[in-house]
Amino acid sequence: MILERLAEGSLAQSAYLIGCAATGEALVIDPTIDTAPYIEAATAEGLRITGVAETHIHADFVSGGRSLAAATGATLYVSAEGGPDWQYTFAGEPRVRVLRDGDVIRVGNIRLEAVHTPGHTPEHMMYVVTDARASQEPAGAFTGDFLFIGDVGRPDLLETAAGQVGTMEASATRLFASLRRLSVYPDHLLIWPGHGSGSACGKNLGGVPVSSLGYERLTNWALRETNEHKFVASVLEDQPDPPLYFGEMKKVNKQGAAPWSATPALPAIPEVALTGGQKLVVDIRLDADRGTLPGAIAIPFGRNFSTWAGSVVPASIPFVLVAPDQGTATAARRALALIGRTAAEGWISPAALARYRATGGALESVRTTARPGAEQTLVDVRTTAEWRAGHLAGAIHVPLARLPERVAKLDRSTPLLAYCEAGTRSGIAATALRQLGFADVTSLEGGLSSYRNHFGEAAEVAKTG
Repeated sequence: MILERLAEGSLAQSAYLIGCAATGEALVIDPTIDTAPYIEAATAEGLRITGVAETHIHADFVSGGRSLAAATGATLYVSAEGGPDWQYTFAGEPRVRVLRDGDVIRVGNIRLEAVHTPGHTPEHMMYVVTDARASQEPAGAFTGDFLFIGDVGRPDLLETAAGQVGTMEASATRLFASLRRLSVYPDHLLIWPGHGSGSACGKNLGGVPVSSLGYERLTNWALRETNEHKFVASVLEDQPDPPLYFGEMKKVNKQGAAPWSATPALPAIPEVALTGGQKLVVDIRLDADRGTLPGAIAIPFGRNFSTWAGSVVPASIPFVLVAPDQGTATAARRALALIGRTAAEGWISPAALARYRATGGALESVRTTARPGAEQTLVDVRTTAEWRAGHLAGAIHVPLARLPERVAKLDRSTPLLAYCEAGTRSGIAATALRQLGFADVTSLEGGLSSYRNHFGEAAEVAKTG
């Protein structure tokens, strides 16, 4: 058996290539829309991709299952469980096989049993792997977003991201029942999860890439909790606010996304004037808030870039990037494509910005202040968990993850002061709010952390139970 984990750092996501050395066949589990790395990995191992499998309808990235299967002539395996509302619309296409609980995928001498594990989503499948040439005992399981290292998949997304009101408790109950199914498997079963630390698909995911079921039984709170009511309360408590694009991804992946390729390369825009103010501008430089093009959304390219961009950059709207170099622009373009933002039309270099300024073009910075003014409306853009732990008195909660859908709470005629914990998210929020038509937006310099240092813990007075 050949096994390779293909990690996508921008999403804290893992896809897997599993192959049979004896027959040269391979299966890819949960690929992203950038299919080239999986084809390259299979070729490097001397394997041919004969199957592609999805654990569930993903919410946090665009699935490449359908396009990878089409590119390689492979069979695409998808769940038939979960009821009529959770079926893939392309399930009837040639080379698509729908799976029920207990169905088996064979990859040469390797056997993968589909196990229905609802809770994170109604249709979710886990794939239990047996290498028949080595043993008739199962070796491991691809657990998708069902079981993580140290945590489990969040069961609230049907409600908080997809808008199905009143579903999260029932989903949590189904998740508890799915976890009980693991009792029939041995401690030595390896656990290969779909996500790790940094993913918004759970709240306390471990950072190691693999574990064993025995170790998770000892350390994972969800497997240790035997009381259903306590489990439901715990798993729903303080889940991170789902980025706004999550609900959109469910629809895209249910229907199957169009193929995407990193070629041709993203062209450079030699003169900023070519944007003509008609394109959305996304400035990904680390210091973009200190001076960017008027109307640009400033999102520093780093660990949380996809989560932030998926919350404030609309899908299907053409945009250009401002980047420090071509490599960063290329990486950011790919990260945006993985979350459905594929309409990048070019990138602007520091040299092009310098020429723009030399010809009289003005840059726009984010205004900052050390403490709120009496006339400003306070806008807390932190997570719900942070808000509940304590916030500035009189503030309005508009989490960055849901900002565009919550701006109706805000008065466009009133000066706004956005704040977060350290100042990064509020800087993003300030530029996003300006792009949405709020003319007077300031960011709290250094965030609440700096504010507490200067004015004491008593400054943060309000708490929500």
